[in-house]
Amino acid sequence: MVANTRETLHTLAEQLPEDASIEDVIERLRFLSAVEEGKRAAACGEFASDEDVRRVFAKYGVEV
Repeated sequence: MVANTRETLHTLAEQLPEDASIEDVIERLRFLSAVEEGKRAAACGEFASDEDVRRVFAKYGVEV
């Protein structure tokens, strides 16, 4: 994650609504982790080609 884990957790706690569940927290942390992993991959030049994306989407019946 961009900041250290403690900072991320503190920021997340401040952003979530009062009635947020543990599941909400876990979902948000997974999202943030996936975004950071994507940023790291992009920084290393690890991109999917347009054709790769179309092929994966086509498996699920989505046309792009």
